[in-house]
Amino acid sequence: MASHKIAKPAGATAPADEFELSVAQALVDLENNVPELKKDLKAFQITGAKEIEIGSGKKAIVVFVPVPAQKAFNKVQARLTRELEKKFSDRHVVFVAQRRILKTPTRRENPKQPRPRSRTLTAVHNSILEDLVYPTEIVGKRTRVAVDGTKTIKVFLDTKDATSLEYKLDTFSAVYKKLTGKDVVFEFPANVDLF
Repeated sequence: MASHKIAKPAGATAPADEFELSVAQALVDLENNVPELKKDLKAFQITGAKEIEIGSGKKAIVVFVPVPAQKAFNKVQARLTRELEKKFSDRHVVFVAQRRILKTPTRRENPKQPRPRSRTLTAVHNSILEDLVYPTEIVGKRTRVAVDGTKTIKVFLDTKDATSLEYKLDTFSAVYKKLTGKDVVFEFPANVDLF
């Protein structure tokens, strides 16, 4: 029943696992029970879902959506996130577009067309960062390099959303670390004039 809500990317051989089916079933239930979301969720599909450990026994759900459908999906994302967090109690829900990274072409390869900028590692990681914090905007970024060479990215979010997102900042950091391997710290700037 819920498997029609999962559209695996081309080339994916693994079928949907039990957790992805449970997230898809939750979307079907929302589509049937919430009249305001019915029209928007009718054509909506996900490409996958993961459960990520964020420390101290807490878990987060990362739902991957197709990139072409992301713009239309962003209109109902805030409401859908609230509804899914009610369904999956004590777990935060985050939506990220399923993007592809293409490797750097070498001299031996002769690609028919150049690699698009949106498929580079840096562009994909920046897009994941923006997807994670979607309802709010990123107003500034700093990369801090420690003496031992470790890098930490400081991301400053829009202060108008501080009350609604304060409790999710640790989740954002843990999910970004799991997806990209980079350390990131999310903050709300004390002095907005700096940006």
